[in-house]
Amino acid sequence: MTKKEFQIALGKRIRQLREEKNISQTELGNLCDIERSNMSRIESGNTNPSSYLLYLLAERLGVEASDFLNFKPLDN
Repeated sequence: MTKKEFQIALGKRIRQLREEKNISQTELGNLCDIERSNMSRIESGNTNPSSYLLYLLAERLGVEASDFLNFKPLDN
């Protein structure tokens, strides 16, 4: 898996967990003190979130940070 593929898979997993909690990108961004546009870039795999931001996202979503890594590799 390439770095870009990893970022996309991670972003999809974050989106999945966020949607399961019925939280909008704007709401989660506000909870983590980042803009909705940054949430969008994370979820689309266009940016690599810091480890601290992953910690904050997990805390605000009520999940473990390791839950973000529980995804299936992308099909090529």
